[in-house]
Amino acid sequence: MRTTWNGAISFGLVTIPVGLAPATKPAARQSDVSFRLLHRECKTPIKQKRWCPTHDREVGPDEIVRGWEVAKGEFVIVEDADLEAIDRDTTSRAIDIRSFVPATTVDPIYYDRTYFLIPASAGAQRRPYVLLLEAMRETQTAAIGSFVLAGKEKLALIRVRDDALVLETLFVEEDVYSDAEIEEAVEDVKTKKQEVALALQVIDSLAGVFDPKELVSEYRRDLQALLEEKLAGAPPEKPEVEEEAEAPVIDLMEALRKSVADAKKRKTQAEKPAAAPKQAPARKKAAAAKKR
Repeated sequence: MRTTWNGAISFGLVTIPVGLAPATKPAARQSDVSFRLLHRECKTPIKQKRWCPTHDREVGPDEIVRGWEVAKGEFVIVEDADLEAIDRDTTSRAIDIRSFVPATTVDPIYYDRTYFLIPASAGAQRRPYVLLLEAMRETQTAAIGSFVLAGKEKLALIRVRDDALVLETLFVEEDVYSDAEIEEAVEDVKTKKQEVALALQVIDSLAGVFDPKELVSEYRRDLQALLEEKLAGAPPEKPEVEEEAEAPVIDLMEALRKSVADAKKRKTQAEKPAAAPKQAPARKKAAAAKKR
């Protein structure tokens, strides 16, 4: 597995050599198909120009400066030297652990991007990696810390995943929206015991095991099929669009009862043994002759 960063996990007097390898593909946050913008007339890729509307001309890289807009049309100029002055030490190769916390207390909403932590190639250097892995698994903890990646400080969480350690870069607290509005909306809503009991039956009837193979993007599949049809010169098939009917007012208890009944019916059908294949006429005659 190719690493993009190499350093060490550091806490107390312990140093564990590791490499960082992205756990997801570069196109994971978008469709795996990328498009270029073309001039419709000649099918040539267009070029984006950096244009100054005041001087009505294209500007070069040496004429461009960063600006932070504080009011409409008013900017604070930020030079490269200003940013370099606050950049973190790019020579630092340590993931500094600040604390170990119960793994279940970290809300995944703070996860940004996932990386595999790759142990060192030397056998002796793998021992502390495995030791930390087993200790964190036994205590069900995660490690909170920080490190420098491409000159930028990254907050991080290290957690156990199967027989490996993975690192999650984290959003800072102010980057995550509050859910107080939702809490306020639901706090006065009362439920009935019968409703909760039926809801639990629905959940129980649909209980299953997580299988990553079921995580399939229908849009990605349809997009690839569309491109293959275009490449073959066939006109793409347009999906039938059903008119959306006005949503009827549903009785909650009745809907829950029907959901439980439907789930039980599907479960019963799934558990039925497959019917024996019908015998061909010739086989039926042979079987009848044996009985005689």
